[in-house]
Amino acid sequence: MDKLYIDKVLAGDLSAFNYFLKTYKDMAYSVAISIVKQEHLAEEIVQDAFMICYQSLKNFKGNSKFSTWLYRIVVNCAYGTLRKTKNNNQEFDVEVHDVSFDESTFQLLEKKEKEHMVQEALLNLPANEALALRLFYLEELSVQEVREVTGWTETNIKTILHRGRKRLYAILSKLMKGEYYGIAR
Repeated sequence: MDKLYIDKVLAGDLSAFNYFLKTYKDMAYSVAISIVKQEHLAEEIVQDAFMICYQSLKNFKGNSKFSTWLYRIVVNCAYGTLRKTKNNNQEFDVEVHDVSFDESTFQLLEKKEKEHMVQEALLNLPANEALALRLFYLEELSVQEVREVTGWTETNIKTILHRGRKRLYAILSKLMKGEYYGIAR
């Protein structure tokens, strides 16, 4: 499907690029936030990455998936931003929603709570571990595709994933203990 829209954009159909924005914006943001740890920076990085993608689309050779190519642009923009800002402060905003409560709402709330906890834990990981975990587990990229996005060796990726899983487990264990067991005391 990507190839069809790439051809449309290259043929001059500017509105066809919306397909890429809608399809990849969430994961691009997820990749960016895992590196820079700040929402406003991640949003700027995603915008910059999509601008670069649009301007460089004619250079896309198709040797890898379009998503891999785009995420590589996001990673490069994110690390470039880190080099510029030298600021690793962490920021997290929680959105509050008014919802009528029923059984499915509680299930949704539980799911959102788990997602929030994982996102919070990922923000506490080093950038390379958070990025590797997001790409491999959330985006379901293969080790080879992660290698294409990051430029790391396969051995390095496996090591980073291993360390990241261990550190994520430790962080989630602390968060869960504080959340659930700390209340009862």
